[in-house]
Amino acid sequence: EVQLQAFGGGLVQAGGSLRLSCAASGFTFDDLVIGWFRQAPGKEREGVSSINTPDRSTLYADSVKGRFTTSSDNAKNTVYLQMNSLKPEDTAVYYCAAHHGLLLTLTAWEYDFWGQGTEVTVSS
Repeated sequence: EVQLQAFGGGLVQAGGSLRLSCAASGFTFDDLVIGWFRQAPGKEREGVSSINTPDRSTLYADSVKGRFTTSSDNAKNTVYLQMNSLKPEDTAVYYCAAHHGLLLTLTAWEYDFWGQGTEVTVSS
């Protein structure tokens, strides 16, 4: 069974850091792209980052560039999203998603598999 599980969310003060994890089961990491998305209340889902797990190339939304870093531990079938210098506007439910292939993309419909969300709240 193909499954993605995101965890690591929580409450943090502005300027703080959190690390989210996305554990993938039922996949092999030889042709998989993992994306992180977020959705704030009343807003559309937004692509945050994308990582090609074979070569670890990455793509980031302008809103998080320089603050967020995505990485992959292929031995553990886990992708991380390190979030630093958090702002109140980063508050959202964060989701990880996957698609087979090499395309780095922040477009939700390009992804075939989705995990449940983990909530991140940044207080001012």
